[in-house]
Amino acid sequence: MKPTYIYLILSLLSAPLWAQQQITVEDIYANGTFTPKTVRNVNWMNDGQFYTALESNNIVKYDISTGEQVGVLFRSTDHNLTQRISNYWFNPGETNILIAADRQAIYRRSYTAQYYLFGMETGELTNLSASGRQSYTTLSPDGSMAAFVRDNNLYYITLDSLKEVQVTADGEFNKIINGSTDWVYEEELYLTKAFFWSPDSKRLAFLKFDESEVRQYNLQYWDQGANYPRDYVYKYPKAGESNSKVSVHIYSLVDRKTAEVKVAVEDEDFYIPRINWTTNPNLLSIRKLNRLQNRLDIIHANVQSGRQQNVLTERSDTYIHLTYTDDLTYLKDGQHFIHTSDRNGGKHIYLHTMDGQVKYEVTTGPWEAVTLVGIDESRRRPRVYYMSTEDSPLERHLYAVDYDGKNKVKLSSLPGVHRADISRDFKYYMDYQNSAESVPVVNLYQVRGNKMIRTLEDNDELGKVAESYGLAKKLFYQFPTVDKTIINGYLLAPQDFDSTKVYPVLMFQYSGPGSQQVMNRWNSGNDLWHQMLVQKGYLVAVIDSRGTGGRGVEFKKLTYGQLGKFETEDNIEAAKHLGALDFVDASRIGIWGWSYGGFVSSSALFKGGDIFKMGIAVAPVSNWRYYDTIYTERYMGLPQQNQAGYDDNSPVFFAENLASDFLLVHGTGDDNVHFQNTVALQDALIATGKQFQSFYYPDRAHSIRKNKARVHLFQMLTDYVLRKL
Repeated sequence: MKPTYIYLILSLLSAPLWAQQQITVEDIYANGTFTPKTVRNVNWMNDGQFYTALESNNIVKYDISTGEQVGVLFRSTDHNLTQRISNYWFNPGETNILIAADRQAIYRRSYTAQYYLFGMETGELTNLSASGRQSYTTLSPDGSMAAFVRDNNLYYITLDSLKEVQVTADGEFNKIINGSTDWVYEEELYLTKAFFWSPDSKRLAFLKFDESEVRQYNLQYWDQGANYPRDYVYKYPKAGESNSKVSVHIYSLVDRKTAEVKVAVEDEDFYIPRINWTTNPNLLSIRKLNRLQNRLDIIHANVQSGRQQNVLTERSDTYIHLTYTDDLTYLKDGQHFIHTSDRNGGKHIYLHTMDGQVKYEVTTGPWEAVTLVGIDESRRRPRVYYMSTEDSPLERHLYAVDYDGKNKVKLSSLPGVHRADISRDFKYYMDYQNSAESVPVVNLYQVRGNKMIRTLEDNDELGKVAESYGLAKKLFYQFPTVDKTIINGYLLAPQDFDSTKVYPVLMFQYSGPGSQQVMNRWNSGNDLWHQMLVQKGYLVAVIDSRGTGGRGVEFKKLTYGQLGKFETEDNIEAAKHLGALDFVDASRIGIWGWSYGGFVSSSALFKGGDIFKMGIAVAPVSNWRYYDTIYTERYMGLPQQNQAGYDDNSPVFFAENLASDFLLVHGTGDDNVHFQNTVALQDALIATGKQFQSFYYPDRAHSIRKNKARVHLFQMLTDYVLRKL
């Protein structure tokens, strides 16, 4: 990517003009005007000739070779199922379908649902449990049972009799959790289901969380119509505070006894972010992180003999982001496992022997193997499929390579961002592709010869809608920041752009570690609101500062120990670059962001002097001491050991420098970034005599969505930009 502002201006001058419809916040956040169609909840069937998808609350079967619908395996109306189906799974013999319906969120990833069992041969739909809603119901490998969590306890049920067996009985809210995770594991380690069937269906491995020593946080809900607010108290460990004590347990279905797997540790502060069985039904794999998250151990525990072996240890001078380097797959030969790591400068794939030794570097190079898609073990030389940044950090492409790193092939050809779903027999894959200039499409390919079979969804109608609204092109550019590091960005400009005029600019960023906003992908979410502002005569600039993703370890981990320092510098520098352009009104540059982006927009506003005319922060972190242990300590260490890192970059300590218009927005029911952050920032601004505007959304969580709040929010933000910028 080598465009400069000269190319940028030429691109703008050559932009075609046509009449356009005006985008509204209702179009974006209520009416679904720009929502792409897709193929969702795909299950590849055993015989390799068919796949199923969830459509209009029905499970529909398709012939891969012809693309024709060959039947509806489950039709909701035939069984009076009015609840929305969120997902479904086949048992190994494809005689039963487990259906999850009426999913209700607990936090961001946790949920309860009503589960049903549909008999393919009998045509009967059965409520899986009359005893109450369940979480994470999972079929056993032999298909005869299902395990689930209810009220912090683990259960399993025998499908032929629907008899429930309670595995644990000590579960208690805010105290003991069995088979599920606490708030911080869910939010920062992306783990909710914490139980796993052994390959022979004879054991259940699960995690137990003892939250007794974790401090409580109180959310107060002003339920509409209630005379008194409702308190919701839950366990939330803030940086430097006590975490849950986590242990590993094995339940034997044969003798109905539970035994703890005592994990050897150097100290009492550690995480067990993942457990999973190897292909050996007696061998459990346990991953352990120390509290500072700079050491990862992979431990093999033989649950029959009790023997444990630490087969792999990784150390980092900064941190190991497990949810980023999370791919661990044990091969069917029982002799090897695939693991991903960024220890050599970028995320790559490694083949290990079972004792942890590296046998092959499957991928290597100055790029990253972002996601492990699948491993075809049916071949004489197993083949690995993965998504890669090799073409560009702004794109994601599908590659295949032999497990020894040879015979690498790029499978995706269209520019942009791809996601792949490969069939179980590795004969076909669905390619979900989009780019800045092309709407999302779903194509079906045959792996052999990489032959495209057909387009499953072309979103032609969305393309026509986008054309009728005259969506602006993303004009990619680069600029050097203060240390000469090249920063990526893109600009949106009005159709009738005139380089002899000057325009106000609104900058947007997220800036969080490993995140990316600047990518060659289609418009969604905030992009569309930016498009609306462009129609009103603004330029919108989006940048990825130092610390963001796609560009390797050195670029991403530079911010370690001092979150906000380099991100703020880069956004201030970006504003200076923009302000120096002939077609930019340097006196009318604004910046906004949400969550981490709100943290950085606040910092940039307070440290950027008179560079920014206005700023907006939605649900920002204002002091990292207020945020949770796992995320904050991963990037900052303990506050007790890094006081300067915490204080030097927290907006609450620089409020007196505010010299611009500032809008601060938060939901009072935010369980993630607590409303406390905004209260503290407001208090600091008030104490220093600074005038600002603030708005709170009653009872709304971090996403500020419930009961039309998203439409209200973005209309308010629009009005503020029009008034202040």
